[in-house]
Amino acid sequence: MAGCLWPCVTGGGAAAEGGGGSGSLFRSKARSPAEVVRHARELLGFVAANHEACGAKREHKMADLTKTIREIKSILYGNGDAEPIDEACSQLTKEFFKENTNCLHLLIICLPRMDLETQKDVTQVTANLLRQKVDYRMVASDYLEENQDIMEVLISGYDNMDIAIHYSAILRDCIRHQVAARYVLESQHMKKFFHYIQYPDFNIASDAFKTFKELLTRHKSSVAEFFSNNYDWFFPEFNSKLLSSSNYIIRRQAIQLLGDILLDKSNTTVMVRYVSSKDNLIILMNLLREQSRAIQVEAFRVFKLFTGNPKKPPEIVGILVTNKSKILRFLADFTIEKEDQQFEADKAQVVTEISAL
Repeated sequence: MAGCLWPCVTGGGAAAEGGGGSGSLFRSKARSPAEVVRHARELLGFVAANHEACGAKREHKMADLTKTIREIKSILYGNGDAEPIDEACSQLTKEFFKENTNCLHLLIICLPRMDLETQKDVTQVTANLLRQKVDYRMVASDYLEENQDIMEVLISGYDNMDIAIHYSAILRDCIRHQVAARYVLESQHMKKFFHYIQYPDFNIASDAFKTFKELLTRHKSSVAEFFSNNYDWFFPEFNSKLLSSSNYIIRRQAIQLLGDILLDKSNTTVMVRYVSSKDNLIILMNLLREQSRAIQVEAFRVFKLFTGNPKKPPEIVGILVTNKSKILRFLADFTIEKEDQQFEADKAQVVTEISAL
């Protein structure tokens, strides 16, 4: 086949698989990227509709699906002999996200029925497809806007230890698109993350926190709107479940995330509200007393916002004045291992503000 623009992909069938000699005369012609996707969709449809079936036919279909997913991966990533070709990737992506198709949804719901290596291939394939541009457009965004139920399936993966890591990886690739992140932020699923982060399984808990952080830091305008609409329930949960957790790792991750949120200029409104609460100040002062220097340093990043607030409420001033001598003694001995001019400047500013109260 002359002038092939993409890695040549041959169809299945006994003729194509036959040995040398005359068998080569009947080899299937190369499939285009779009045809590969259509074949994958047919196989996924069969697997989804016959998930309880068993026997030779199902095994054959699953083997064909595994092979086809690897073919898609080869087109998107290239192989040892060839680099990926832009035109082939565009054709494949356009077919995969074609309007009124459910290829991504089928791939996700069939993922638990695949073997581990194929699951890994699927996460790589979806990561690539969700970043592909066709005619300078992120076509995945349009697809996700029309198929937001995909988020429901992916988030539910945290309840299944066997599939959680793969589903969460795909979820994070989806929420790179603002339309998908906004859907999750506006859903009741945000409350579930406080549960997932406290899972006894360290890998799932850490993974859930990674997704949680991505949701709260990537898309600035959507995040600011989320905090504006959900402050009253979100921060009490954050304080009680994460900052006050008995788990050191959770406390350390949470205080670092809180600093990232409050120090982001797009969250100025929520920052002012947070540092005007005496309950929040008490939690931060307790974190400053932690034995962990890492937690102390992160807590100080937030504590300096309370002292630097030019319009401190009277109850904030009262707490700071009552604990003035203790705070100044703490700051006098508060150092970090590496020399950091910004840290020293911030500490000096806090000492000046506390001393002036």
